[in-house]
Amino acid sequence: MYKREDKIMNITEALNWRYAVRKFTTERIEEDKVYDLLTATRLSASSYGLQPWRMVVVNDIDTRKRLYEYAMGQDKVVNCSHLVVLAAQTDIGDATVDRYMDALIGVRDLPVDVLDRISTHMKEVIRNMSEQRRREWAHEQVYIALGTLLTAAAVMKIDTCPMTGFESEGFDSVLGLHKRSLESSVICALGVRDPEDENALLPKVRYGDSEMVLTV
Repeated sequence: MYKREDKIMNITEALNWRYAVRKFTTERIEEDKVYDLLTATRLSASSYGLQPWRMVVVNDIDTRKRLYEYAMGQDKVVNCSHLVVLAAQTDIGDATVDRYMDALIGVRDLPVDVLDRISTHMKEVIRNMSEQRRREWAHEQVYIALGTLLTAAAVMKIDTCPMTGFESEGFDSVLGLHKRSLESSVICALGVRDPEDENALLPKVRYGDSEMVLTV
């Protein structure tokens, strides 16, 4: 039985425990545990707090089987407990800022002139981006969220496998993402590692502090 108070573990221990699972069991993760993971991901950092991305949780097995055609042979798409598609918004513009400002007003008691300055600044930054750069920027925010998802999952001892090797246009078509002004960026399978997954026994390969951390 999943208990929220039992989910926390040492962050370094958790990150050493996690790996990209190659084979999942048929065990299904409890829904409230997945909800907590999605909540943690939703709280991820994003530029200006605009969150120009969404999570699409694909539970329907028939839909997953259709997605498999575009998943480069990665059967985890079908066999995992939960499949999460992280998608970037494609309609970035003034409306994106206006929506955020409405949310900001509902949470923070700020003077009108301050709100106007914040809104004007954000809109000017976005307007100065090309359409291609806006889309790239939105996908960059997705990867920040993915990092949060993977770390939170490790702390909660939820196994994961992030995947970028898939045909995004096929996923977008099957999931009807274009109708929602979204395009898939990365997918992440959630589940429980199979005892026969040999990768679980392999030591983690990471460069050391002396190579990865530069002090100037």
